[in-house]
Amino acid sequence: MAMKDGEVFGTTQTGEAVRRFTIRGGGLTANIIGLGAIIQDLRLAGHDAPLVLGYDSFEPYETDTAFFGAVVGRYANRIRDGRFTIAGQRSQTERNFLDKHTLHGGSQGFSHRPWEVSLHGRDFVTLTLHDPDGTMGFPGALDVTCTYRLKIPGTLSVEMTATCEEPTLCNLTQHSYFNLDDGGVGDILDHRLMLNAGAYLPVDGDLIPTGVVKPVDDTPFDFRQARPLRMESEGKQ
Repeated sequence: MAMKDGEVFGTTQTGEAVRRFTIRGGGLTANIIGLGAIIQDLRLAGHDAPLVLGYDSFEPYETDTAFFGAVVGRYANRIRDGRFTIAGQRSQTERNFLDKHTLHGGSQGFSHRPWEVSLHGRDFVTLTLHDPDGTMGFPGALDVTCTYRLKIPGTLSVEMTATCEEPTLCNLTQHSYFNLDDGGVGDILDHRLMLNAGAYLPVDGDLIPTGVVKPVDDTPFDFRQARPLRMESEGKQ
């Protein structure tokens, strides 16, 4: 059963109320909205600017193409030609990118669907989504759970699970844009980043992985040791 203890943040074009839930912990405060399980705002105590990019009002989220703060699925990123075969079954998904490929699960992917809030505590909120068989062309009914939790020290935890009644594709991501300085007024080139990743996937002109897996050694994508995003070579950024 969906919880109703949040505040109404806005109303969809079909007249459905979208609620916003606030959680606090570890020196952080986050606002989560039911549409797309979106992190609408994230703040650190003593720091005035938001830590993530987002909109102050609800309306822009319905038509947003940047996926600010949303959970993206059923399949994040792109599927070439919107076609795949799994367990001998061929599927055709909606081609919403360049009229050729599937992007982020289609135009009615998880980022633009209403989620239900099943649990809400002071420092956490759990949202669920039922994705029926055949939605956007994906096989099998999928049940998804996303829990946001704030922890000491200043940690945002995102836990996602999904179960399906038959073989399918599932590739979820949390699509927040972080700017820890000024909420997006400036760039993030001096932010320090560390990724436990020793390889990357090159993409073609349509931004689809070529199938080649390359090591990050001697590339701009090597973040195995924390370093600034800014890369300078011969005075160029």
